[in-house]
Parts: sequence; structure tokens; C-alpha cells
Amino acid sequence: MRSEWLPKGEIEHILAALRPENRLACEISLFTGLRIGDVLALKTSQIVKQRFTLREQKTGKTRTIRLPKDLYTRALTCAGQFYVFEHRYDGRRHRTRQAVYKDLKRVADLFGVKKQLSPHSLRKVYAVEEYLQCGSLVRVQKLLNHSSEAVTMLYAMANVVSRRKQFRR
Repeated sequence: MRSEWLPKGEIEHILAALRPENRLACEISLFTGLRIGDVLALKTSQIVKQRFTLREQKTGKTRTIRLPKDLYTRALTCAGQFYVFEHRYDGRRHRTRQAVYKDLKRVADLFGVKKQLSPHSLRKVYAVEEYLQCGSLVRVQKLLNHSSEAVTMLYAMANVVSRRKQFRR
């Protein structure tokens, strides 16, 4: 299953109906372009300051993140002893990607969304928004920490691909 892109306005409606912790994790992903797994693995000790560095799980690349005051304050409020997004049963582990996916899928189904949504869709929304703002594929590639410009193009142009799929149906 490939995650699909939705316009930012539609995504924001869906996020508003998620469980609060999942909504916050998705909002951080949407604001930073981080994969949901990296957001969920944030340790409470990492976010002592609004600006922090993390190592991406998939690529091993380092990235510096700065959260806006609102997201930062909410993350601190949500944070447990070890992780910002604690596992439901064990505070020594972080929430799973599957838990966020299930909540997102539940809300998308409630709203009758036909597209394949997943937390990774947020990364595509981020890429499209950044590309529309700056117009630079190289900048979006750097922000997403992609090695391949071709992969970045698929993300940054997800809105165009989505429109073409609609016309083919």
C-alpha cells in the first residue's frame, strides 16, 4: 500500500479528529517532515529545548529540528518519563507507528476518505507545501534528507500525481 497525498486543509480536518497524542505526533511530522517513527521515538530528554538534534532511524542521518512554541509546549505537556509519546501499556517504550496508523485510518474512514492515508502521507504534504513555497527541489531534498532527487520529486509533486490519478478514473 502506498500512502497518498491529500491537500493540507483536508489533512488538518482529519488531524483534528485524532486522539490528542496521535494528533500531536502527526502535527510534529507535518511541521518538520520527519517520519512518524522518528517523531514517536523522541525522548523526553531530547526536547528539553525547542531546537534539538536527532538521528533518523531509517537513514542514520542527523537532523536539527526547531519546533514552534505551541508544538513544543504541547510536546512537553505530553511527555512521559522516557519518551514524549509513551506506549499505552509501558512507559519505558514509545508509542508504535501502527497505533497512529490505526487512528488515522479510523478517522479517514469516518470522513469517507477514499485515498490510502497513512502517517507517511504527512511527509508528502510537507514536501508539497515546501516545494510550493520555495520552488527548489534541492531544498526539499535537503529538508527530507533524501539521497535521491527522483524520490524527492515524487514527494514534492505528489499533488500533481494525485490530480492525474483522479482524471484517469
